Amino acid sequence: MSDQRVQLKVGTLYAALDRLTQSGFVQAAGEEVVNGRLRRYFELTPDGALILEREAARLESNVREARARLQKRFATTAITTRSAEASA
Repeated sequence: MSDQRVQLKVGTLYAALDRLTQSGFVQAAGEEVVNGRLRRYFELTPDGALILEREAARLESNVREARARLQKRFATTAITTRSAEASA
């Protein structure tokens, strides 16, 4: 799901899923045995989807702000560089 950018140990993953289940943000959606190991499936609840949407919006807002600040910084740097070159 994360293209290997996020890697969690099984204990960490299931502890997080248990907390999300207790909070009502995910629910069990089934389980099966694959290669002798139990595989559990989860799905977002409506409340979980709402929380995820809000978090995605918050992160998008942070990205927009960071990009605006970078753009402003690079514009200022470019002006300063051009002024220094013109003075030389």
